[in-house]
Amino acid sequence: MPMKDAHAATLLLVDDHPLMRKGIKTWITAAGPFNVVAEADSGAEALRQAAQINPDLILLDLNLGEEQGSDVLLALRQQGYQGKVVILTVSDSQDDAQRLLDLGADGYLLKDIEPESLIPALKEALQGEKPVSDKLQGGTRHAAAGHLAGLTYRERQILALLAEGSSNKQIADNLNIAEGTVKVHMKALMRKLDVQSRLEAALIYLNGREPQK
Repeated sequence: MPMKDAHAATLLLVDDHPLMRKGIKTWITAAGPFNVVAEADSGAEALRQAAQINPDLILLDLNLGEEQGSDVLLALRQQGYQGKVVILTVSDSQDDAQRLLDLGADGYLLKDIEPESLIPALKEALQGEKPVSDKLQGGTRHAAAGHLAGLTYRERQILALLAEGSSNKQIADNLNIAEGTVKVHMKALMRKLDVQSRLEAALIYLNGREPQK
């Protein structure tokens, strides 16, 4: 087995099937340039590993026994994880793909993906793209950074209140949701708009334009 590259991107592999994890890890390790630094078979373990290791990318199964990958994704963002999260699943549902992308996933790949295509897709995610398996691309908006149209209805609500000068607590009170939920949505919409500050996000909304590059 080749030596691990100290400069390779670190990856946490989350899947509840040991054989699947082993196969994916073997391919990724052989193909590079990723170091699979940890594995998890549950959402709780994924959260613990993410907090401890802070990997560059998490490859997350959508169905973890009785747990849902969407819940794990939201919990990861809520606890402050800012790395990339790519969904790897057997579900070829357009609705599932769009829902996970709307929640802030950085890609949605099917487990029938050709091994040779997996590494390039993960590289795209690290570079800020949102890789989606070919058979799903036609049915998803594939929300691009900088486009207000790529935001969910809730994200647009939050962005509108942000543009009015509301704090997270005020937004939460206005929408009758938890402040932690506002923070999760805020991180997702800022990622989609490709901005680094709340002010930039507010200006994009007020001007109805894409961010200047």
